Amino acid sequence: MKRRGLMFAVSSPSGAGKTSLCRALLDREEAGLELSISVTTRERRDGEIDGKHYHFRSESDFHAMRESGGLIEHAKVFSNWYGTPRAPVERALLEGRDILFDIDWQGVRQLRDGSPDDLVSLFLLPPNGDELLNRLRTRAQDSEDVIGKRMKMASGEVDHYGEYGYIIVNRDLNESVSTARAILTAERHRRERLVGLDDWIADLQKQL
Repeated sequence: MKRRGLMFAVSSPSGAGKTSLCRALLDREEAGLELSISVTTRERRDGEIDGKHYHFRSESDFHAMRESGGLIEHAKVFSNWYGTPRAPVERALLEGRDILFDIDWQGVRQLRDGSPDDLVSLFLLPPNGDELLNRLRTRAQDSEDVIGKRMKMASGEVDHYGEYGYIIVNRDLNESVSTARAILTAERHRRERLVGLDDWIADLQKQL
């Protein structure tokens, strides 16, 4: 009996732990989960590899992909565009492979509009505002000005919690990862994802 793959989309305000949770899921799920590699127009940061962390493209190339239907979702964040190539995702779902999406609420909304039955969505929340600010400063990726903008955006992002199927408050990363893995396990066994289940049941009944 085969299973159709699923799209596991994880979102959070910046600094809530989304990237750490996704990395841990990929490490612990081994071959059971693959990361969707987004296309982006933003500048490549030190240590980032084209094709591994992102597909870095010009704005003209990005918009050409979008207009041709080559992106399953896209969004503009902090003056940069991000999107997910359609073809590799659709191929993975047909082959029974699960794809992890590290995207924001705009992308999740588009995935739901296009493939509601394939989507499993998780919103990760920080324990409180002070902890979120501390995490943004600790990771030392942004200036204070950018951190301030991210904090202002956080409230608006949290407004979209109701659009997600699952919510985790990230007080402890290991606990959050365990909960996310439990969600994945349950969703993989949903009756609707089991391709050929009716035929399998019919064969089973012949043996009883």
